[in-house]
Amino acid sequence: MSDLLKIDPEKAVETIIDFIKRTVEASGASGVVIGLSGGVDSSLAAALCVRALGPYRVLGVLMPTDFSPEEDIEDAVELAKIMGIRTEFINVQFIIDAFFKSLGITEDSTKLKMARANILARVRMVMLYYYANVNNYLVVGTGDKSEALIGYFTKYGDGAADFFPIRHLYKTQVREIARYLGVPEKIAYKPSSPQLYPEHKATDEIPLDYDRLDPVLAGLFDQKMTPAEVSRSTGLPLETVMTVRDRYNKTEHKRVSPPRSVQLWCV
Repeated sequence: MSDLLKIDPEKAVETIIDFIKRTVEASGASGVVIGLSGGVDSSLAAALCVRALGPYRVLGVLMPTDFSPEEDIEDAVELAKIMGIRTEFINVQFIIDAFFKSLGITEDSTKLKMARANILARVRMVMLYYYANVNNYLVVGTGDKSEALIGYFTKYGDGAADFFPIRHLYKTQVREIARYLGVPEKIAYKPSSPQLYPEHKATDEIPLDYDRLDPVLAGLFDQKMTPAEVSRSTGLPLETVMTVRDRYNKTEHKRVSPPRSVQLWCV
């Protein structure tokens, strides 16, 4: 791991656990609900919530589609059993099919591929907020810093939540802390994939794999290095570093609150 990404897992865990406890207590919520995908981000977020609140105040929701890999579903179920948390299982295929039918979207609508994918992400968040409302829970966001900085999330989908316990951690740090907490290695180091369409992988969309991407992001945004300095530090072409920076700039709208028009108040 790059020196820029060095982290003390024990201290990081203590800080996050305190954050979760304070956030839930301040809201008056009875617990939290989290979408379990079988990936490292949701697994770590769930493990931290269990440590902070206890297993009986954490609800895991599995929301596969017909094309979700069986391995991911099995990993999510296994993790829930290890942590001792309650789960709900919803096949959201029927729901997104209804959306597609109403909108006239067909399977061969290639140009609408990402629009369809974003519908799935938003449907899943709707399900989480349903369980949050029913149980007086908060929705846990599972996004990490790597994804946030390059805008690799769906607005009002996985980008919507009540709080984000690991959004300050780069993906490589997430994997390290997950292993520290005993998350099974097959989950901690599983290739990232949001599974928003068949055989969807993170590498379909991100400019670099996370082992190379994270040092670039840390250099640009934590160390405030110039692209040229990052290029020399990482050994990556300047063009590649610029691509990462451009991705950040183009997705800024996903990280800020929607702009508001000026309002004049009459007293």
